[in-house]
Amino acid sequence: MVNKVDISPELYDEDASSGSLGCFGWCLYLTSMFFVLATFPVSIFKCVTIVQEYERAVLFRLGRIVDKKPKGPGLFFVNPCTDKFTKVDLRTVSYDIPPQEILTKDSVTVSVDGVVYYRVHCPMLSVTNVKDAHHATKLLAQTTLRNILGTKKLAELLSDREGISHDMQGSLDEATHQWGIKVERVEIKDVKLPHQLQRAMAAEAEANREARAKVIAAEGEMNASRALKEASLVMAEAPGALQLRYLQTLNSIAAEKNSTIIFPLPIDVMAHFMNRK
Repeated sequence: MVNKVDISPELYDEDASSGSLGCFGWCLYLTSMFFVLATFPVSIFKCVTIVQEYERAVLFRLGRIVDKKPKGPGLFFVNPCTDKFTKVDLRTVSYDIPPQEILTKDSVTVSVDGVVYYRVHCPMLSVTNVKDAHHATKLLAQTTLRNILGTKKLAELLSDREGISHDMQGSLDEATHQWGIKVERVEIKDVKLPHQLQRAMAAEAEANREARAKVIAAEGEMNASRALKEASLVMAEAPGALQLRYLQTLNSIAAEKNSTIIFPLPIDVMAHFMNRK
């Protein structure tokens, strides 16, 4: 956990928060300190505040930030009459983006939801530059999701989720930097298509599969024909091979159809007709 936070000069006005209270401010502060000491030790319960390890406190004194860095973790002193503080949680927050109806670049309406992981990296900016940093980040995440997906086609939306998440993270991180928010990760959870489009895509995929199956079957037939042609040439060169193949075929038929009686025709008789042809 980082205790010290560097604040960009462009985002934070050092002169406006230098802690200079002026003469009247110091008079009020010293007067309040006198009452705190006069009511000691009862006032100690109002003057000591505890900040957890994962929290930081931005301390205001008469409307001005006291130090250039937040308080904590641990104990720190607060003047109950002149000081006010705001605790900021530094832990990572996950936000589920509700389903958004989005019109893609190719005019298809889809419902997309996602999740954003972010954290406060500068407590002072998150308090001084925006009223509610968490609420503003959530609204910006919804708007950014619609804007980025509106420039994508349906095929890109279904196949390039990682690239879309990276674009969203960069856009959100750039916009929330001045609020003291660091966007760590953005993920697209689910893309819901209309039922008619789902049926059309399923029919298209089935047609593509059938076309590939026919091509594969045709290639198999062609390869089998070539193999049979080569086998026939081999058998033509060796007549005894044809006789052995004939007997092997009869043996296979007898084994499978053992209830059928086969009277084999001698191969010599068939060879006589083959020679005449």
